[in-house]
Amino acid sequence: MKIQLDMYQTLAVAVLVLLLGNYLKKKIYFLQKFCIPAPVIGGLIFAIMTCICYVTGIAGFSFDDTLREVCMVFFFTSVGFQANLKVLKSGGKSLIVFLGLVIALIILQNLTAVGLAKLLNLNPLIGMCTGSIPMVGGHGTAGAFGPVLEDLNIKGATTICTAAATFGLIFGSLIGGPLGKRLIEKHSLLNTAANDDDSLLVEDEKKHERHTNMYADAVFQLILAIGVGTIFTMLLTKTGLTFPIYIGAMLAAALMRNICEYTGIATIHMGEINDLGGISLSLFLGMAMITLRLWELASLALPLFILLAAQVLLIIIFTYVIEFNIMGRDYDAAILVSGTCGFGTGATPNAMANMQAVCDQYVPSIKAYLLIPLVGSLFADFLNSLVITFFINLL
Repeated sequence: MKIQLDMYQTLAVAVLVLLLGNYLKKKIYFLQKFCIPAPVIGGLIFAIMTCICYVTGIAGFSFDDTLREVCMVFFFTSVGFQANLKVLKSGGKSLIVFLGLVIALIILQNLTAVGLAKLLNLNPLIGMCTGSIPMVGGHGTAGAFGPVLEDLNIKGATTICTAAATFGLIFGSLIGGPLGKRLIEKHSLLNTAANDDDSLLVEDEKKHERHTNMYADAVFQLILAIGVGTIFTMLLTKTGLTFPIYIGAMLAAALMRNICEYTGIATIHMGEINDLGGISLSLFLGMAMITLRLWELASLALPLFILLAAQVLLIIIFTYVIEFNIMGRDYDAAILVSGTCGFGTGATPNAMANMQAVCDQYVPSIKAYLLIPLVGSLFADFLNSLVITFFINLL
């Protein structure tokens, strides 16, 4: 029996799994502790059900994912609006250095994934499914680039990316706290803790205040960026390279944000745009999860485990050895290590949870609480998409 859902029914099912995920997340401590997104929780349950139906021959499900792409573009356009060069400039040397480290991490994740895939006699693009796409990118980037890789004949790419992103969320949360704690105790860093000035983001935070009468303007700004972005995407594709459909919208949004910041000709309603981006991400993830074909993972189980284990080892070595030393070998650097493990293999909420767990035991780190959300939320996804696109075209 074949069950075919149109785009409205697909969206409705995505909302149902989102609601189920929210309910289970409230009830199960493990899901809260590791910051597993609600659409992933409910969607994985639904994907397991469809896998059982497929394997047993009970039913096969078919979905219309038209609205998934729309939600994806809206989400990544909201990410584009985060790229505020004025904040980057005002963040000082530490912010620039930390951003450079994150870019290096993104590149190393992809080099590790591609290199190890070749050693395992796998297509390098399968390796990319375990690189910075699911690690720094998380579930949002995994769901976006999975279909791009499937278009390049990588069967089950979306499923692999999503599985890798879930793996990263859990292990990023497991290793971040212990690494930060070990550095603090091994090097007796508590006496280096400083009370820094936390006024850097006051002006930017004001731009994130929500006003109910501004949501319409925020929607219009998103749509304008998407419309202009289609022109950018069209021009980019003329180079003969492969770009995800949203890359032009991200660039247009970044351009709009910075023109408005420097000229003052208009106000970008960042708080409202963040909310709309969050809603779009939840719906996008819900639709991405319910369309997973888990049975396609069977033949890649062992290679996938090796590739992901390598990513965990990379983030440990990178943060513990390289980042800690470059960022100053002090208490703030140790907390940054804990946070980077969170968003470097998962998401910014995991990074904040890691830092909170360590700081609750010792003292707060204003520097880390400024840098991690700035880079993790404002710049990492944007730069990651550009680096991933470069690697895909290179391969």
